[in-house]
Amino acid sequence: MVQRFDVDGMSCGHCVRAVTEAVHGLDQAAVVQINLPTGTVTVQSDVETARIEAAIVNAGYEVKTVAA
Repeated sequence: MVQRFDVDGMSCGHCVRAVTEAVHGLDQAAVVQINLPTGTVTVQSDVETARIEAAIVNAGYEVKTVAA
């Protein structure tokens, strides 16, 4: 399942790594794509949306919206 998140606060390579590691902490096989200019995170994983949101928030970022 592909999920898209609008994430506020990402601005650099460290941010990309932190968000990617947060998602991989839930699912090592997840495919994570991050677009810094738009703040969009796309995750291909079967992990529940709420769990991915929580992992990103725990990494220090704000999840603004989730696109269906």
